[in-house]
Amino acid sequence: MTRTSPGPTVGVVGGGQLGRMLGEAAAPLGVELVVADPTPDCPAAPVVRDQLVGGFEDESTFRELAERADVLTFEIELADPDVLERVAEETDTPVHPAPGTLRTIQDKLVQKRRLAEAGVPVPEFRGVDTAAELREACAELGYPAMLKARTGGYDGRGNVPVDGPEDVEAAMADIAGPAMVEEMVDFERELAVMGCLGDGERDTFPVTETVHREEILRESVAPARASAAVRERAREVALDVLDVMDGRGVFGIELFQTSDDEILLNEIAPRPHNSGHWTIEGCHTSQFEQHVRAVLGEPLGTTELRDPSVSANILGDVTQRQDAVMHGEQAVLSTERAHLHWYGKREVYDLRKMGHVTMTGDDRDALLSDVRDLRDGLTFDDDSR
Repeated sequence: MTRTSPGPTVGVVGGGQLGRMLGEAAAPLGVELVVADPTPDCPAAPVVRDQLVGGFEDESTFRELAERADVLTFEIELADPDVLERVAEETDTPVHPAPGTLRTIQDKLVQKRRLAEAGVPVPEFRGVDTAAELREACAELGYPAMLKARTGGYDGRGNVPVDGPEDVEAAMADIAGPAMVEEMVDFERELAVMGCLGDGERDTFPVTETVHREEILRESVAPARASAAVRERAREVALDVLDVMDGRGVFGIELFQTSDDEILLNEIAPRPHNSGHWTIEGCHTSQFEQHVRAVLGEPLGTTELRDPSVSANILGDVTQRQDAVMHGEQAVLSTERAHLHWYGKREVYDLRKMGHVTMTGDDRDALLSDVRDLRDGLTFDDDSR
């Protein structure tokens, strides 16, 4: 695609932190971004060409976005794939990844069935709609098990552990809708691979180790502290996942390394992912630049590692929703090879992702300790200062 001023335009459904970082990555390429988000002055707004205010199912907003863009993409799975597909056909504006891919991934049960059919290794799972069905499934899968809402879950929301028969009724009540239950995987560590689909190209970023607590990603370590054989197997599984996806873009592929070093797929995000934020400093091409390149059909950038890297999420630590005022950032800014990323969210609440800190260096264990210390020194709670 030729460059002019203004340059080619990517329309993005969603204007959260991923849209913000897409905008930051697109600018050096001469690419304009217009985002659509229901929140006025969303986090992406300061760094993109324009924001359209409209919901994730608002056909008129999608149509206006398509009319202003050379290609459409999305940074949130709440985008309605049927509306995207209809608007794309009416305006002759391509959508990447394909709406069909989004439709498959939005429903965790459909996602798992499709991947299992393709031969991708997955944990044992069952679809369940009632407590009786959950009880029957757990009798087959064993306790404990993990109950997941089929749609809408993120950052641990929509995931409920079922430790024993006495938890069945309450777990189904928590989900309050169609669900899927999986065997509880005895894993050595959780891994993630950012997969890339371009115009006839496919690639992966280095395999990342992800550290979760309360079902929320806390830290990412890259490359993963796993054997070369395990990392290669994770990459192979990720490439098999990409073969099932339609359309171009970056895909966040979450995996389990089991206690006997097998690799099982956990979930997929059809967009850049929290576990790949470290690539901004750690790779020659970030996941965000790669997504922009991919959806425009331009050559993919190298996924080569620049430096081992560790990222830690900055999460809200307040009990009530309030204006976002962070304290303690001077320690991050005064630390060599530490990089602060602020997402520009106006309000903070408990466990909301507000930013991240990345450090680069050679010793991943030392980096992990250091980045945790820096992150833990950040707070939104005035009383804890």
